[in-house]
Amino acid sequence: MNIPKSSFPRIVIIGGGFAGIALAKKLSKQEVQVVLLDKHNYHTFQPLLYQVSTGGLEPDSIAYPIRKVLQDFPNFYFRLAKVSEIDTEKNTIQSNIGALKFDYLVVASGSKTNYFGNKSIEDNSMEMKTIPQSLNLRSLILENFEEALLTSDLNRRNALMSFVIVGAGPTGVELAGALAEIKKGILPKDYPDLDTRLAQINLVQSGDTILKTMSPNASKKAEDFLEKLGVNVWKNVRVTSYDGTTVTTDSDLTFESETVVWAAGVKGAAIKGLDAEQFVSRGNRILVNEFNQVKGIDNIFAIGDVAQMESESVPHGHPMMAQPAIQQGKLLGDNILKLLDKKPMTPFVYKDIGSMATIGRNKAVVDLPNFKFQGVFAWFVWMFVHLFSLVGFRNRTVVFINWVYNYIRFDREARLIIRPYKKKLKS
Repeated sequence: MNIPKSSFPRIVIIGGGFAGIALAKKLSKQEVQVVLLDKHNYHTFQPLLYQVSTGGLEPDSIAYPIRKVLQDFPNFYFRLAKVSEIDTEKNTIQSNIGALKFDYLVVASGSKTNYFGNKSIEDNSMEMKTIPQSLNLRSLILENFEEALLTSDLNRRNALMSFVIVGAGPTGVELAGALAEIKKGILPKDYPDLDTRLAQINLVQSGDTILKTMSPNASKKAEDFLEKLGVNVWKNVRVTSYDGTTVTTDSDLTFESETVVWAAGVKGAAIKGLDAEQFVSRGNRILVNEFNQVKGIDNIFAIGDVAQMESESVPHGHPMMAQPAIQQGKLLGDNILKLLDKKPMTPFVYKDIGSMATIGRNKAVVDLPNFKFQGVFAWFVWMFVHLFSLVGFRNRTVVFINWVYNYIRFDREARLIIRPYKKKLKS
């Protein structure tokens, strides 16, 4: 990898997400050599991926070059690489660009979509975890409406204009709300010769509540918002299969749709070498102690979505969201420096600063530790928090201008088929 030798301890970070970037920033300007590896050369602001999928934002508005984030820090090296294996005995990682030895290793590889072993859904549905996947979904949505114009088969036309979103967490709820607004305000103008009123947006949840990690009031209000927007909310319905056109459930309910988005779960993106039973939980997350050390290994850590820190207060680990990842990354930076100085490390305690979700224009729900509210004010709070959480002044400016323009004009001008996408269905 052409990483120069150094008298400083080498700390290798796998992953440039929220956790990895927070840690790298914390270690900047310290007497350590930091090597960050990621399969992309940019950091993605994942909470806004759904806006890329629905034409509200261009992808470069929510991405930021990793090298630029840390370009002024001495002893920092970035390599575009996909890590395939970790050798815990030899303190070495293997990747597609070669091997690299480390003194300390931090796995911040994040999460990936969890299909719970359902092969038909994995093969035929869409996921939305990365920018390329979001662009694929955007193209598929627009191409399906173009195709709906051309077919004389009414059933096929309805299937092309129907959406099924599986999973009613923040991602599913926000995507459903955005699609509903497109149906209401944009499709009639773009496709005047198509009866877009027939478009259906179905949000399917296996449990009895949506946004189950939020308060009951937030859940109920979000459901009310969705129904007012015309979204069909199906609860206590589990999707069992999807062949590319027909969605089958555990009831007599079926959907004919050519756009199914799976947002029903994620699992840790563990790496070979740390994926054995003694290292990972049922959700494929790496088991760590209160200092984020991989259990049984002193010089290897895991942070963010891929880490599972179990305790009496969080028996299933912390939520797989940005805030736990950022907080773990910052604290681990301090703890590694303490470890180098032979000082006792500080155990991680998650500070819950709240959660929120937007359902559309002037509609959002916010749960803060001591204050819960919904509606227009919640929507402005959601926008403010997400805007200032973006990396880079340019991205904040571009997103702000886009949001103001979209609000005034009720438009989403990034609805472009830049790279056509066609699903390759598998039986």
